[in-house]
Amino acid sequence: MSMNFKRKLPIPMEIKEQFPLTAKMAEQKDKNDIEIKNVFTGKSDKLLLVIGPCSADSKDPVLDYISRLAEVREKVKDKIVIVPRIYTGKPRTTGAGYKGMLHQPDPNEKPDMLHGIISIRELHMCALRDYGFSCADEMLYPANFRYLSDLLSYVAIGARSVENQEHRLASSGFDIPVGMKNPTGGDISVMMNAITAAQSSHTFLYRGWEVESDGNPYAHAIMRGFVDRDGHNISNYHYEDLLNLSDAYARSGLKNPSCIVDANHANSGKKYLEQIRITKDILYSRAHNDDIKRLVKGIMIESYIEDGAQKIGDGIYGKSITDPCLGWEKTERLIYDIAEQL
Repeated sequence: MSMNFKRKLPIPMEIKEQFPLTAKMAEQKDKNDIEIKNVFTGKSDKLLLVIGPCSADSKDPVLDYISRLAEVREKVKDKIVIVPRIYTGKPRTTGAGYKGMLHQPDPNEKPDMLHGIISIRELHMCALRDYGFSCADEMLYPANFRYLSDLLSYVAIGARSVENQEHRLASSGFDIPVGMKNPTGGDISVMMNAITAAQSSHTFLYRGWEVESDGNPYAHAIMRGFVDRDGHNISNYHYEDLLNLSDAYARSGLKNPSCIVDANHANSGKKYLEQIRITKDILYSRAHNDDIKRLVKGIMIESYIEDGAQKIGDGIYGKSITDPCLGWEKTERLIYDIAEQL
């Protein structure tokens, strides 16, 4: 047999009943949702900052990082809406490598999906209960969204998933902003098609149900750079790139034209220190063109406690085991610099 069916996992409703939100947590999540949605509709002129580790690999350092973000949030809340990244599922180009806390709640142990489902829910619950953050996650598996649907305020669809029909249709049924990344090949028409699909109503299969979605008016673009046919990283955060995206939106007729710019990945060539310069370049473009300012609602930054990255098993507290991240001291300074320029 090509698949070994190990065990039947609890459905999302059962997990939510076992690990429920309090009324206070649900109220805070609703408040966060409104604040974030207001950025995408233009009711708020604050900048959205989706920031945090490339992957959430361990509960203690992730919550330590989020506690630091909570302190900074209070000082910049008039200008910036901070949404921490708690990315618990990681796409792998070849299928090899660490696939995130959902698969391996302990990166040094074998995969355990049930333990992973419980671990990621508990981590997101801690962020909301203890620090008031309803966070962002990448939707690696559309069917698994329901395990966290009462906790998340932002979802990203990765560059390898953005062409997938299931991701697009599931996104059309979410009531939170969903960011569609440009594909690894860079064709923004693929991303625009994904946004169109997500903003439209559909009937489709989801978790064994026939469902009908209303369409998600908060689906939007994420510019993350791309890789050309020769394997070179090509950035797409520049002034001209953003104007081109603005024109594409104008032709599309889509609701709430919006873009988040990813300062890492192919935009930085995964040179994590470049995120500082790239962020300031984006702010400069926003400051010098009203169309770009209306379009670019926020910036995505990969950041953790320690600079760089390590191999699994090295054991350095708060250092990424996937892509290199900007360390905390530089991150804190950058957030304050962003606030000063807004």
